[in-house]
Amino acid sequence: MRILVIGGTVFLGRHFVTAALNRDHDVTIFHRGQHNPTLFDEVTRIEGDRRTDLDRLPDQQWDVVVDTCGYFPSDVEHSARALTNQAGRYLFVSTLSVFADLVHHPNLDENGALATTDNPEAHEITGENYGPLKALCEQVAEHILGDRLLVVRPGLIVGPHDASDRFTYWPHRMAQGGPVLVPDSRDNGCQFIDVRDLADWMLALAEDGQTGVFNATGPESGLTFGEVIETCLQETGKRAEPVWVDEHWLLEQGVGPWVEMPLWIPDAPGIASVDCRKAWSAGLRSRPLRETVRDTLTWAETRGDGHEWRAGLKPGRERELLDAWIASNPGSRA
Repeated sequence: MRILVIGGTVFLGRHFVTAALNRDHDVTIFHRGQHNPTLFDEVTRIEGDRRTDLDRLPDQQWDVVVDTCGYFPSDVEHSARALTNQAGRYLFVSTLSVFADLVHHPNLDENGALATTDNPEAHEITGENYGPLKALCEQVAEHILGDRLLVVRPGLIVGPHDASDRFTYWPHRMAQGGPVLVPDSRDNGCQFIDVRDLADWMLALAEDGQTGVFNATGPESGLTFGEVIETCLQETGKRAEPVWVDEHWLLEQGVGPWVEMPLWIPDAPGIASVDCRKAWSAGLRSRPLRETVRDTLTWAETRGDGHEWRAGLKPGRERELLDAWIASNPGSRA
């Protein structure tokens, strides 16, 4: 296939391009050159901004255009219109955050109500408008491309080259050893997808000519937060000592769920129960968690000690919280 990737050098995009090259597809990357500009010497790289420079693309047909970085409806509209006569299909990478109430409504399938915004012309992403703007991007693309559109809605994407640190924190922290503060939500469900599994599956969908909308996270067999922590512990040689801390106490101390304490969102049954049966029926699979943990840690160690973590407790903050918890709860050590 001839594949045009808008983006293609960061996280999911780079893994998708790698998968496509491994299957001998003809890949062109259109990107701004701001991240990993020399990655993939074997592909055609065209630098430009999707808002102004799409005319730099050659006048040819693409079997599929893969849009990995469409966040604003006006940008997606511009690229979809500009490429509508050149794209056999258009794969738009969306997000599970498009749902109106993902947190409190379990088992949402692809037909769940979508989020809305009072400011569709916003040109700055916030935690509040990210999902609604992505929902509008889907709608704009569908209006232009119709049944040639393929929408993939990932949840949390994890694995090597994840700059968000929202999963990487746990393998890294367990590898450091010593007492580790862990929210006592071990029975809570977790859903996420290894970036390599997502990229391989997206490519397979494109190869099969699939269109439509797919929720995309996992694993199919189900997973708990406790299993994630135990797997991280096992894969790092059991050097750490989890200290399970009451969730309500953490909230009282002002600990922020999700970013400051990755994978932890109290009282949010919908986050870990999205209905992905359609994707699983279409071949989406999750590799063993231990492999994701191991490979993520191996990659994280290449970043060096000076890496500025974007998620997880700072060491001083963790020590302060551990001291306070253990002092008030003797015998709470694992």
